[in-house]
Amino acid sequence: AERLAVLLREADALTGMVEHMKHRLSLAKSRIALHSCPQPNTAKRREENKPKSVQNAPVTIKNIVSSKKVPSIDIGVNLTDTMFKGVYRGKTKHKSDLDQVLRRSWDHGLQAMIVTGGSLDDSRLALELSKQDDRLYCTAGCHPTRCNEFKEDPHNYYKQLHDLLVQNPQKIIAVGECGLDYAREQFCPRDVQKEYFKIQLKLAAETQKPMFLHLRDAGPDFLEIMKDHRDKIVGGVVHSFDGSKDEASAIVDLGLYIGINGCSLKTPENLEVVKTIPIDWLMVETDAPWCDIRPTHAGFQFVETKFESKKAEKFEDNFFVKNRNEPATIIQVLEIVAAIRNEPLYPMAETILNNTNRLFFKA
Repeated sequence: AERLAVLLREADALTGMVEHMKHRLSLAKSRIALHSCPQPNTAKRREENKPKSVQNAPVTIKNIVSSKKVPSIDIGVNLTDTMFKGVYRGKTKHKSDLDQVLRRSWDHGLQAMIVTGGSLDDSRLALELSKQDDRLYCTAGCHPTRCNEFKEDPHNYYKQLHDLLVQNPQKIIAVGECGLDYAREQFCPRDVQKEYFKIQLKLAAETQKPMFLHLRDAGPDFLEIMKDHRDKIVGGVVHSFDGSKDEASAIVDLGLYIGINGCSLKTPENLEVVKTIPIDWLMVETDAPWCDIRPTHAGFQFVETKFESKKAEKFEDNFFVKNRNEPATIIQVLEIVAAIRNEPLYPMAETILNNTNRLFFKA
């Protein structure tokens, strides 16, 4: 069944590419011919290479829906967050719109999503949500900033995570989110983080599940721990990566993938790092409702697909919520990565999709 699912996703990817080519041919007949050999890493030239009729055109829901559909898998999305129920910092601002968020995701080419489990309770919620749709999967683990709750009853916490993983093998496809975060030690000290990171590495070794890894301002310790355990686990991905070129290289040398989202594309330095990551080791994600791509970010200039949004207080059906990220925006991540690497979008996206299938959905 898992192998069939992989083959179906690959077939969808090819179908998407064929549909895209048909769309391009249709445009060529009815609009001004595009200049040949555009430079995708230069925003100005990309704008000049658009047909005159769509240059600087206002973005509407209508032309968003008809925009390119790129087959992809979001490897990290926090669909259990209360923002998708309309609750922001404890205050209800609008009705739950998770159904609309999911619909937009599928409409924009997402083949599957992996819902992040950041604690034992969160992992249970992610599992229940993933059971509602064959295209939803999840992880189970404890985020480094939440490891104090692991510490309260280590044996029982471990057993419950273990039971979740072994009893739901078709839905819980990775151990995590786990790792190290030294940028937020106010929530959990680094010695506790390290201890329970190692324990979750043991969990991944026992269950032979890949790992969904977190790394923030803790490169040396993270790499040292991973080197000590790498031969015991099947693999993993360091998600929401915003580290240095040296860290990226060391991660790839360990045979681990690197996940890119809006937080990976904020600064010119971030973009230079992403350029250097081998395409066969890249994955994409949104980390929604976090890590949205904003006009102040270095990568924003390369975004082609934009979405109309309204403030949470002025919520309307079929509109994005301002400053709340959602999985459909994964197209923006792909557009930026393709542009800065000067690679064609669809072949690059297909390679990234294959990478994701290889780690999480292999037979």
